[in-house]
Amino acid sequence: MAGLPEPSPAAAAPAAPLADLVRAVDIPYEQFSLANGLTTLVHTDRKAPIVGVTVYYRVGSKHEPKGRTGFAHLFEHLFFGGSENVPNFDIPLEAAGSTSTNGSTSFDRTNYVETVPTGALDLALFMESDRMGHLLGAVTQDKLDKQRGVVQNEKRQGDNQPYGLIRYATLEGLYPVGHPYRHSTIGSLADLDAASLGDVRKWFTDHYAPNNAVLVLSGDIDAATARPLVQKWFGDIASGPKVVNPPAGPVTLPAPVSREMKDQVPDTMLVRMWSGPGLNDRDALALDMGMRVLGGLSSSRLDNALVRDEQLAVHVSADADTDEQTGVVEADIEVKPGVDRAVAEARFDALIADFIAKGPTSDELRRAATQYVSSQIGELESVGGFGGKGATLAEGLLYSGNPEKYKADLAVIASLTPEEVTAAMQRWLTRPVYKLAIVPGARTEDGAKMGGWGDEATSPLPKPDAKKPAAKIVTGPPRPVPPVLPVGDLAFPAIERATLSNGIPVAFARRTTVPKVLVSMNFDAGFAADPHDALGTQSLMLALLEEGTTTRDSVAIAEEQERLGASINAGASLDSSAITLSALAPNLAPSLALMADVARNPAFAPDQVKRLADQRVAEIGQELASPVGLARRAIAPLIYGADHPYGVPGSGLGDATAVARLTPANLRSAHDTWLRPDLARITVVGDTTLAELLPLLERNFGTWRAPASPRPAKNLNAAIPAPHPRIVVIDRPNSPQSVIVGGRALPLSGRQSNEALELANEVLGNGFLSRLNLDLREDKGWSYGVRSGVSEPLGTRALTVSAPVQADRTGDALKLLIADMKALPAKRGVDQVELNRVTDGNIRGLPNRFETSAQILSAIIINDRLGRPDDYYATLPTRYRAIGATEIDAAARQYLQPDDLVFVVVGDRKVIDPQLKGVGLPVEYAPAIDSNVGND
Repeated sequence: MAGLPEPSPAAAAPAAPLADLVRAVDIPYEQFSLANGLTTLVHTDRKAPIVGVTVYYRVGSKHEPKGRTGFAHLFEHLFFGGSENVPNFDIPLEAAGSTSTNGSTSFDRTNYVETVPTGALDLALFMESDRMGHLLGAVTQDKLDKQRGVVQNEKRQGDNQPYGLIRYATLEGLYPVGHPYRHSTIGSLADLDAASLGDVRKWFTDHYAPNNAVLVLSGDIDAATARPLVQKWFGDIASGPKVVNPPAGPVTLPAPVSREMKDQVPDTMLVRMWSGPGLNDRDALALDMGMRVLGGLSSSRLDNALVRDEQLAVHVSADADTDEQTGVVEADIEVKPGVDRAVAEARFDALIADFIAKGPTSDELRRAATQYVSSQIGELESVGGFGGKGATLAEGLLYSGNPEKYKADLAVIASLTPEEVTAAMQRWLTRPVYKLAIVPGARTEDGAKMGGWGDEATSPLPKPDAKKPAAKIVTGPPRPVPPVLPVGDLAFPAIERATLSNGIPVAFARRTTVPKVLVSMNFDAGFAADPHDALGTQSLMLALLEEGTTTRDSVAIAEEQERLGASINAGASLDSSAITLSALAPNLAPSLALMADVARNPAFAPDQVKRLADQRVAEIGQELASPVGLARRAIAPLIYGADHPYGVPGSGLGDATAVARLTPANLRSAHDTWLRPDLARITVVGDTTLAELLPLLERNFGTWRAPASPRPAKNLNAAIPAPHPRIVVIDRPNSPQSVIVGGRALPLSGRQSNEALELANEVLGNGFLSRLNLDLREDKGWSYGVRSGVSEPLGTRALTVSAPVQADRTGDALKLLIADMKALPAKRGVDQVELNRVTDGNIRGLPNRFETSAQILSAIIINDRLGRPDDYYATLPTRYRAIGATEIDAAARQYLQPDDLVFVVVGDRKVIDPQLKGVGLPVEYAPAIDSNVGND
C-alpha cells in the first residue's frame, strides 16, 4: 500500500483526570422570584449577542386524568397559535431573528424555548408573558380543531414507523391502569377527538400560572438587567392553583410478563424492561452508568459479545431513561437475520444475568463516566434550546429544587464504585422482568387505539361533546408589542490558514467557550464516488475504519476513545467522505494520534468486513421497512438518472446485493483511491491555538504521502435525463400516513450561490412559517410537517418537497402542494411580512446560527467545498439587504415551480389509488424492494 506511515503505538494514551473534567462543568447563575411565584434564573455568557429564553411549566402528561390523555401536548401546540395581543407567536420572533423557537412535552413538564438576539429579548419576554397571562381569548374552536388534526398526524407519523408501537407496549407492560406514567404523552386519538374548547381552557387555568413556571435567561444578559424586564412583563399575572405531582413511583411486577407483537419490520427485536427509580434517587445514576457499560458504550458487554464476537445481533443497546418520579431501565437486541431467535435470546439473557451478578470493572465504569462528562461539557456551548444551559438549570430547579443538580450528579458519577453500581443493578434488575418481542409479520395492533388510559374498552367514558360551546372570555386591555432594538452584524470567528508539509490545507478557528476541540478531515469523495455496480462502498469502507487498524482492534479503539472522552466518527455525504474527532482539549494530542491511526491504517480484516457488511445489509432492510426511507431511496435516481453520480439512494447505504459482495480488497482499494492526502482538507475549531495545533497535525498527518496514481475524479457533469413528471407509487399496506416526496434537478450548481433562491425557498417551504407548512399543517391539519429544500452539492442542485400526510388526504395534499407552488408568485407574490421575516429575520438570527463550534466547523467546511470566501457569512447581511420582493419572486418563478416534479408516494395503495386520479399526473407503480426504482 502506497504511503503507509510507521504504525502508531498501541499503548493506552494518558487521559486527563475525571475530577478535572468534572470541575470544568459550571453554569454560574443568579436567582430571583416575583410576588406571583415566578422564579427566574439568570446565567451570563457574553460569547455572542444572543439570549436563550427557556420557560418550564410543571405540567406534563402524568397530570392528565382519565379521558384527557394528550391534553398537555395538545396545549403545547395551542400555545403557538397566538395570544390575545399576538396573532401568531412565530412570525414576530422569526422576523426578530429567533432560532430554536419550539416547545416540547414530557411526562413531567412542558417547555418552550427560543434563542433571540439581545435586542429582541424585550419582545420575547412580552410574548412569553402574553401567552402565560393573556392566552385564552385567542383560543378558538377553529384553532383547537386544526391543532387537534396536527397532533393526530404527529401520532400517525410515529405509529407509521417500523417498531413504532413499542412506546405504547412499554408503558402498558410496566405500569397498571391508572398509573400516571402509563399513558403516552401524545395520548389516544379518542381523547384528542373528544377535547372541547371548555376542556382545554380549564386545562390552562388549572396549570399555566407563574407559580408553576421557571424562567431561565441565559447568554448576553445579567440579573440586574433581567429583573426589571421580568417584573414589567410578568409581574401583573395572577398566581393560579399549585400543580401537585400525583403519586407515581416505580412499579414492581408481581411476576415476569411476556408479550409478542407482529409488525412490518425486517428483523426481530427483543426487549427487556424494568420500571426504575426517579431522577432524585442515587440509584438512578448508578443504573445509568451500569446500563452504559452493559449496552451503551461502543465497547459495551453486549456489543462485544453479541455484535462483535458471536455475531448474533446487528444492534444492541441498554440505557436507564429516568423521569422525575420513575424511569424505564431497558436492554434490547436486534437479532441478526438468519440467526435462530432462541439462541440469540438465551445468550442475551445470560449476558444480562451475568452482568447483574458481577457488575462492571473499575475501568469500564471510569470510561462510562468520562464519556458522560465529556458529553455534558459539549452541551455547555448552547445557552438555550432543549439541551443547553437554560434547560439544565430549569430542570434542576423544577425537579430537584436545585439548579445545580447537574453538579451534584457529576460528583456522584465521578465517585461511583463498581460495588455501588452492582448493588443498584441487583436491587432493580432482579425484580420480575417485562419481555417484549417485535417479530416480522403483518401488523396486528392498531396504534390509533393505543396510548390512552388503558381501560376504555372495559370501562368507557361518556362521550363528551367536542364542539360544546365555551363561555365567553373577558380579555384584558391591549398590550403594545415592544420594538426590536438594532442588532449588529455577525462577527464570524477569524479563520487562520496553514498547509502541512505534504500539502494538506488546514483551516482553524479558535473558540474557548468550552474545553473541547473539533477536528474534521474531509476528502473529495462521498456517495458520488461509489461505483454504480457497488453502491454503498464508501459508507461501508468508512464504517470499517473504527473496526481495526494495523495496531488496534475494534475494542481497543472504542475503549481508548472512552478513556479520552473523545468521539471519532467516519461517514459520507453526497460529495465528501469525512473523519471527525470531538476531543477534550486536555486530551487533544492522544485523541489526534488515535484519529490518525484510524484514518491511515485500517486493517479491513476479513471477519470484520463480513460482520459489518451483514450489519449494513440489515440497515438497508430497516430503511426499506420505513416509509420515509423508501421514499428517500427512490427520489434521487428518479431526479438524476441511474448513470449520474448523484443518482444514488440518499442515505448512501447502497444496494444490499452489492454490499454483500464487497471484499477486503474492494474496500482497501476504495480507501487508497479516495482517502489520500491530495484529496484532503483539515478543519479545526475549538479551545487551542494554531501554534499548538500545527505540530500535532504535522506529526500525525504531515508524513502521509500521496500515491503516484493520478487523483480520481467524479463525473459531476454527466447527463441528467429530461424531466418526466409523474407519480411513482410504492405500496406499503396498513400505513396510516402516506409519505410524499417530490423532486427535480435545477439548472444550477452548488458553487453558484443564489441567496434570492434560498429566501424564496424559505417563503415556500423551508421553515414552520412557510406557505406549504402553514397550509397543509396549520390550516388543513393533514400533516405534522411539510418541507421544501434546495440542495447545495458541488454539482447540479435539486429541489425537493416532502410531506407525510394522513392517508385519506394523499390526493388532496398532492393537489395542494402543486397549487401552492404555482401560486408563488403567479397568484400571490412575496408579501411584506414574508419579506421582513426572511431578510431581517435571517440577518438578526445569524449569531444564533454560529453559537457552537460544530456550527462554525460546518460553515467553514461548506465554504471551502463550494469555493466561498472566508467572509461569506459576515457579508451575508449586505446581500440579504439588497434582495427585495422582486428578486425573490423571480427566483421562485424560475426555480420553484412544480411543472417538472416527479413525486414518490409511499402508502397503502388501496387507500391512495382512488385519490390520485384527479391530480393530473401519470401514475406508475414500483416494488418496495427495488433500490434502483425509476432507472429505465
